[in-house]
Amino acid sequence: MRRHLLGLALLGALAACGAAEPTWAPDSAVASARYVHDGPPAITLFTVISTRNGSGAHSGLMINGSQRIMFDPAGSWKLPRLAERNDVHFGIDDKMVNFYIDYHARETFYVVEQTKVVSPQIAELVMQRAMAYGAVPKANCTNSISAILAGVPGFEGLPRTYFPKKFMDAFGTLPGVTSRTITDDDADDNHGILMVQEGDPRIEEYEAAKAAGLVE
Repeated sequence: MRRHLLGLALLGALAACGAAEPTWAPDSAVASARYVHDGPPAITLFTVISTRNGSGAHSGLMINGSQRIMFDPAGSWKLPRLAERNDVHFGIDDKMVNFYIDYHARETFYVVEQTKVVSPQIAELVMQRAMAYGAVPKANCTNSISAILAGVPGFEGLPRTYFPKKFMDAFGTLPGVTSRTITDDDADDNHGILMVQEGDPRIEEYEAAKAAGLVE
């Protein structure tokens, strides 16, 4: 099926993990966006790695507990349908996960996804910490995630660090972590362009966002 290239509300740049922009969606938007995933409670670390020099560029944290959220600290990934509160995005269904990965993976970056299954209590603890953390300043993406996971049972020993790749390597040594690497040969000037199947209802969402000036 022919696919359309849609740019969806892409603000800022990936470099240096973006800029801090405090955001607080209303209760009604958060409740409406809520998504409960039927998989096991889990913590997933996403790390964006440069294909040019192997350095880490960004970190994000997905938490699957009583609902599934994405903590994208100081990130530039935005989507009109998602409610956001200070870098926490609500409504992370499987399509949103794919969009998140596709936004970051291209010819100059690849994405490493690492998942650790945890108890419901641990998932809820990490989720509450992420929600309470607040807007994250520029270049503090990994530092904020390492702070949120510091001292959490099962994550002891992870370093407090600003460096995405260092944290990724440490996360990978935790018992039970599974990992996959996602590459994409999209040109770098297609940064943030999402591949959406023809007929996808998000085409209408994109057009509305474009009309509102949220998409270039």
